[in-house]
Amino acid sequence: MLTKLETKVPPLVVLLACMAIAWMLGHGLPGRPIEPPFQGAIIVLLIAAGLYLNLAPKFAFGRAETTVNPLSPENASTLVTTGLYRWTRNPMYLGQAVLLTAWVVFVDRPGAWLAVPLFVAYITRLQILPEEYILPRRFPGLYVSSCERTRRWL
Repeated sequence: MLTKLETKVPPLVVLLACMAIAWMLGHGLPGRPIEPPFQGAIIVLLIAAGLYLNLAPKFAFGRAETTVNPLSPENASTLVTTGLYRWTRNPMYLGQAVLLTAWVVFVDRPGAWLAVPLFVAYITRLQILPEEYILPRRFPGLYVSSCERTRRWL
């Protein structure tokens, strides 16, 4: 039944849902605020990194004239392997995970941290794995060699 959700829910919707879950878990589960030193600076740095990781690849996709739509990986016309894609095959999803981490630091409750592995698990199973099924058929050889050089997340 879960297979019907593969590449069907926009990752931004998953991110927003996990942010809501982080808020609910943070305020629904017992736990005192963590109050890390330099909390504001940490949040700002995480937001900046998350936005960069999420937006820079979109510009790379535009330059390559390929789709950025995560709901239709079969429409990719070019496999981007430069820039951030030299270090991670999924910089946009990594950027969203970093943005979620910034939110969790803001929520400042231990229970909120459960949303981060939930996001990573959902995106891996229902977005990345289906993409990894489609892309080697779309770009034989090139995608496999890219996977050998570059990790899925980091």
